[in-house]
Amino acid sequence: MPDTRHATQARSRPKVDPQGKPRLLPPYAVIIENDDVHSFPYVIDALRRVFGYGWFKAFRLTMRAHVQGRAAVWTGPLEVAEFKRDRIRGAGPDFHARKPVHAPLGCAIEPVSD
Repeated sequence: MPDTRHATQARSRPKVDPQGKPRLLPPYAVIIENDDVHSFPYVIDALRRVFGYGWFKAFRLTMRAHVQGRAAVWTGPLEVAEFKRDRIRGAGPDFHARKPVHAPLGCAIEPVSD
């Protein structure tokens, strides 16, 4: 039986740059967008559930999106950013609004520029 330990170890090594330092994955930001249909309590609750933020931090991020039109609410690896974006989009209907809103909250992923 052939010895495969060396092949497995070679595949599991992290990628390194020419100086021998590990390369970091580029960060991505989860961006929420302001709209006129979702209520503040809904957005605050979605941020608290998805990211585990406290009420005050979720409120500040919601206000930033409201005032500036959009807000970066989280930064990290692409796969996790995609997961969190999908969780925000799947947060369910907004029953806090005057009329129930079944459309998802506007959310996108963007690479963070250096």
